[in-house]
Amino acid sequence: MCSLFKSFFVSGSTQAHTKNSLSGATTQFHIAFAFLVNYSTSTLEMSLSSVSLQVVVLLSVTISVWSEETCNVGAVHSCADCIKTGPYCAWCKYVNYTKKGEPDATRCNTQAVLRKEGCPGTDIIYPENNYKPIKQKPLTTTALHGTAAPVQVSPQEVKLDLRPDLPQTIQLKFKRAEGYPVDLYYLMDLSWSMRDDLERLKTLGKDLVTALQEITGGGGKARIGFGSFVDKTVLPYTNTNKEKLKYPCPEENVRCQPPFGYHHILSLTNDYELFNKKVADQNISANLDTPEGGLDAVMQAAVCESIIGWGNTTRLLVLATDDGFHMAGDGKLAAILEPNNETCHLEQNIYSKSNLLDYPSVGQIARTLQRTMIQPIFAVTSNVTDVYTELTKMIPKSYVGELSENSDNVVALIKDAYSKLSSNIIVTHDTLPDDVTVKYTSNCAGGSTPGDQGVCPNVPLGQEVTFNIIVTAKKCMENKSFSVSPRGINEKLMVTISTRCECECDDPNKKNHPHCNGQGEVRCGTCSCNKGYTGQKCECHQGIMDDVSLKALCRKDNATECEGRGECICGQCQCYTNQVTDKRYYGQFCQCDDENCNRHHNKLCAGHGKCKCGLCDCDEGYEGLTCECEKTDEACKTGETICHGRGECKCNKCNCARGYQEPFCLTCQSCTVPCEQSVKCIQCLGFLDGPYAKNCSESCKHLTATVVKRSSDADAKLCKERDSENCWITFTMKELEGFDKYKVEILEERECVPPPNIIAIVAGSVAGVALIGLLILLIIKALMYARDLKEWKKFENERKKTKWANADNPLFKEATTTVTNPTFSGE
Repeated sequence: MCSLFKSFFVSGSTQAHTKNSLSGATTQFHIAFAFLVNYSTSTLEMSLSSVSLQVVVLLSVTISVWSEETCNVGAVHSCADCIKTGPYCAWCKYVNYTKKGEPDATRCNTQAVLRKEGCPGTDIIYPENNYKPIKQKPLTTTALHGTAAPVQVSPQEVKLDLRPDLPQTIQLKFKRAEGYPVDLYYLMDLSWSMRDDLERLKTLGKDLVTALQEITGGGGKARIGFGSFVDKTVLPYTNTNKEKLKYPCPEENVRCQPPFGYHHILSLTNDYELFNKKVADQNISANLDTPEGGLDAVMQAAVCESIIGWGNTTRLLVLATDDGFHMAGDGKLAAILEPNNETCHLEQNIYSKSNLLDYPSVGQIARTLQRTMIQPIFAVTSNVTDVYTELTKMIPKSYVGELSENSDNVVALIKDAYSKLSSNIIVTHDTLPDDVTVKYTSNCAGGSTPGDQGVCPNVPLGQEVTFNIIVTAKKCMENKSFSVSPRGINEKLMVTISTRCECECDDPNKKNHPHCNGQGEVRCGTCSCNKGYTGQKCECHQGIMDDVSLKALCRKDNATECEGRGECICGQCQCYTNQVTDKRYYGQFCQCDDENCNRHHNKLCAGHGKCKCGLCDCDEGYEGLTCECEKTDEACKTGETICHGRGECKCNKCNCARGYQEPFCLTCQSCTVPCEQSVKCIQCLGFLDGPYAKNCSESCKHLTATVVKRSSDADAKLCKERDSENCWITFTMKELEGFDKYKVEILEERECVPPPNIIAIVAGSVAGVALIGLLILLIIKALMYARDLKEWKKFENERKKTKWANADNPLFKEATTTVTNPTFSGE
């Protein structure tokens, strides 16, 4: 406990001295007080002296934290602005509280400061948090009047009116009741590997009902329902062969039903005989792959609340299986791309969109079970216990138990699960309104540290535990609600929040109040002026300008009004008197005083000048920001110049420009000699031609040029550049004192390359083209001659081979045809 006090003291002190941690200090006070009460009651075995010492230490720490109330006032113009500034800001409505020249913002401060400055306690406006219980039934361990359900959570509804950033603690009491109604929905895997478990469950129905009656104390307060699942009836999860869809089981002569996704069989009922009958009527089924569609079934059993028949009870969902589960994304294997929409799709008690929607994700299952207050119990075999153990880490208020080979221990498993789930109390909230934060502590072991949920493990029946709910509203709001409840229990605390962002000042009902010069009424101690008047006491007739425009005239560069050193009256600053020096601020915006100039050796303006509006006006013979330097340039002289003409002598030291280096601005590491940039001036100065020939003396007055046969200055920069006549000019450049001034020596001879012979080039080009054309023609002619010669030789060879060279041509026919008359006898 001492270590806890130490950690609290450190955190509390840190928060108390931090500018923006006021709400943290208040939270620590609430936590410390609650912990003190709870811890003292749970440690009665400690000695009285030890407890007393711890109480004194803890209370002294909390008082120290509580006393560190601060109010950081910014732009405050009214009581409403003040109380929104911070949780400890109060407003003084006493009309004569402000002194002459003080702004209304001085009315806003902590209560202690306002009292110290003379504000009567009855005139201090400090809206506090208001806690109002709306519905607060007492806790009961058994049913009220024998009919209504026992009350385990108190209060049931509260109304909070909160100051922004000021925490409010709600004490939520919880007591586990005996005989609290229980709804148990048994969801069983009916794939082929579970056939022994199904047969065993048919014989355990009576034992299961008996166990539920023991849990609830009988009287029909336990209801039981039944559903089953296999998997989606598409490949690759199920064999889609027509015969296999009718009879999927691998063995014959077995009572086997077609595969299905999820089948709701029996709604929650206290007719236990009907439960036994429905279970006895079930047949086994089968599918292909090992993971099953259990998450599909869990989702539908949770969201179809009216069909399942979930009541205002402890809701338990038992998932019995011997295999893993498919989850979001697995549906892509069957081209099912539409995600699960967390909506009920039971038609005739069958999940109608099993083959159209993807499996739900684990996050969807966890969110849906939490929203519907259902606590899952995973009754699984040893081969998948590790898988479901990891699943319970992501689903709050869930339990995993190991089934035996034939599920004969399922009754004991459910009783054990119910005992552990109902004894671990986790209090949390639903979606919070914007700008609302909630933290929890409790009087249970380890419950003193604020967290996002309250946890009390191993709470026995009849024991009352207390959770401290610390609610903080960050901004103004009106009638925003959220609920707080123990997980898995359908009782909740409804919290409605409004904020106190306006002041209730009980102002006098007098329109033209004398305090406001008869031109306004008093509101929370300040004047609300009539139309056409403005000012702290309505003393200014504003004419055509409104109050905002007049006050803008008193702000320099949109800064603070009159620099915080005066009061804006009718658009002009009336400056205050400096309370330390008894001298009045001055200037258009009260920005000037004669005491805040720089110091040298702790002397204002080094004792060698006068401070005027924040700047030192040095005496004759002195200079510098603080008049610390005598006016002399002895250490800056470089011959006839100061700092080689490349800097200023300040405080007898060269302040060089353009990158020249101290102490005398002689060298410059980053500077280069402008050879290329100076070639036009070199051409006109040395050879009287070029672009600058007409105004050479004016354009090139920064160069001092000499034409020489040979350069004599070895320290000068040697340059060689081409001029506009295409000649190479060689010259040297040496920097003179000042900026961009050079001494130039130009060699009298230029290296000029003679211009090309244009006629020769053109004639040669034409001749070359003609020669190439002639050569091409000769080559073509030669190729044609060679081809013709080859053809001629071929013809000659064929002619020599003819056999009818010296005889008649056998193909020749005479042109004359002779016809003989057969009847002519020659006579």
